[in-house]
Amino acid sequence: MATVYLIPAPLHEEMLTPLPAYIREAILACDVFFAENERTVRRFFKKLDPKIIIDNYQWVAINEISPEIKQIFSQQLKEGKTIGIVSEAGCPGIADPGQELVALAHQHKAIVKPLVGPSSITLALMASGFNGQQFSFHGYLPVEEGARDKKIRQLEELSAKTQATQIFIETPYRNQKLLEALIRICHPQTRLCIAADLTSPNEEIISKPIGEWKTIKINLHKRPAIFLLHRG
Repeated sequence: MATVYLIPAPLHEEMLTPLPAYIREAILACDVFFAENERTVRRFFKKLDPKIIIDNYQWVAINEISPEIKQIFSQQLKEGKTIGIVSEAGCPGIADPGQELVALAHQHKAIVKPLVGPSSITLALMASGFNGQQFSFHGYLPVEEGARDKKIRQLEELSAKTQATQIFIETPYRNQKLLEALIRICHPQTRLCIAADLTSPNEEIISKPIGEWKTIKINLHKRPAIFLLHRG
């Protein structure tokens, strides 16, 4: 029977300490890797264990889950292979295209084994002080300004109605504009948490009401960040 390991990757390329030791054993057990970014994953594996012979494994890029990729994955499952799915950063299947392959693995009755590792979404929620019993992750907000502003208002209203934490992200080079929009649109008492560069030496987590954010100087340009909103 095929086995599929969901292998977490570091959030920061140089910081492997958040990864548990048993990940190495799972990597060594695999026959083939389906990786969101093959080059990044190869570097990660060599840093984790320089003795790993990278070219001993078969590699399939999954930045886009096409019918061809699904066919290759299904064939590996039928052959009983041990497969590793690796995200670009964080945990496979969480804000990640690997979820489609995991669903396929279940259809083929393969053994699916998720491995413990860092997730920027859960780390940010843990550190926010916001509602961790009820929360929603919305991925990327709309790029167009009008649609983005409308979505921010909807999320604030949803949080006020349900008391649930609303979590979202942005492309790093647009982070600063998103922060400016949040400060401009949201109620002064609405709480905003921004968790940037999680697990890295430059990690910064700030959780304040919008009214106080107006006095905070923070440079988010090109920094991976998670945004959390809560309206009490």
